[in-house]
Amino acid sequence: MAEIQAALAAAEQQYQALAAQQLALDLTRGKPGPEQLGLSDAMDGILDGDYRSASGVDVRNYGGLEGLVEAREFFGGWLDANTEETLAGGNSSLTLMYTVMDLAMNQGLRGLESAWGNADVVKFLCPVPGYDRHFAICEHLGIEMITVPLLDSGPDMDEVEKLVQSDPAIKGIWCVPRFSNPTGCVYSADTVQRIARLPALASDNFIVMWDNAYAVHSLSADATTLPPLWPACREAGTCDGVFMFGSTSKVTHAGAGVAFLASSPDNLAALTKHQSYSTIGPDKINQLRHLRFLQDDATVARHMAAHADIIRPRFEAVLSKLEAELAGEDMGTWTRPEGGYFISFDAPAGTASEIVKLAADIGVKLTPAGATFPYGEDPQDSNIRLAPTFPSLEELEQAMEAFVCCVKLACLRKAAS
Repeated sequence: MAEIQAALAAAEQQYQALAAQQLALDLTRGKPGPEQLGLSDAMDGILDGDYRSASGVDVRNYGGLEGLVEAREFFGGWLDANTEETLAGGNSSLTLMYTVMDLAMNQGLRGLESAWGNADVVKFLCPVPGYDRHFAICEHLGIEMITVPLLDSGPDMDEVEKLVQSDPAIKGIWCVPRFSNPTGCVYSADTVQRIARLPALASDNFIVMWDNAYAVHSLSADATTLPPLWPACREAGTCDGVFMFGSTSKVTHAGAGVAFLASSPDNLAALTKHQSYSTIGPDKINQLRHLRFLQDDATVARHMAAHADIIRPRFEAVLSKLEAELAGEDMGTWTRPEGGYFISFDAPAGTASEIVKLAADIGVKLTPAGATFPYGEDPQDSNIRLAPTFPSLEELEQAMEAFVCCVKLACLRKAAS
């Protein structure tokens, strides 16, 4: 106990010294930093007065609800889908996800009789820890969320398959398959195959929401690849039960990218009919300038390597600080992602909320404890999502100094109580 008290006194002293610095640091959201955004500034003016797509479309005008055919072909390739299976939209994949969920809930993918909302209870599977905005969509639409563990290989598929076969109220599952938010795991080949077969095991109108947000966002050229889902869906005959999403939000300009999705032709027909009541078409000028800027897969690879060169030192700074200060101390565990935008930190049970509060009190904003769980309720009060990309390297090092101090202080206070 004397050793704990001495360590606690040292942590308290360091915490007060950090408080005196009047920090103002933010590790809450996975946003690209200014250097990353600058990589795409050449898009400005790239059209140079030429507003015709390769197929002859004047992109300044109305129409083309499914997006430019060239954009559908190009971005469909990111999802292993054909042009006719792909829709290119506006700047937000979250908008597309919400639209699909709202359609399935209220109008139905196959007409009103297929709407989930006809039932008294609608449920959705949510691998945890996971993405808070996915959970927010479900909560907003009144869909009950059921958690399943997220393993290194992806969702616990034994649990997922058991649940969908036993409960017909379960109508879907959220998936972030490569560099998952926040753990950074990459779904294994077995997991991808089992997810492809899932709509055949589940109740009618079940859908997989496959948010492949980090498809090209690796930190190194040899990062783990994701086995393709769509060929497995074709083989299983489940394409009607899957929607795949992607965007350039963290590839080009985050607030002015291109979002896209792929699904079966029948699903796309239902979705575009639904969208036709609210829009005449997406921003085709933006789609065209992205096509001219990104050009081909080789150009995308070079562009994303430049992103990686900027953010890799930030990930390394976070991981090296955690290793140096907390490894072997029983004060938490953390993931070591090969890509994406986050590091997942699991504090000892019952301390995450206190760590977040301690950090906030000295000017370091962290994602709220519980944000990676439905309804903001982490039953272990353990998980904290760290977002290293937006701060400068100097700011990040300051923030991690404070974070580690707060972890130590919360853990030592609990041990001494």
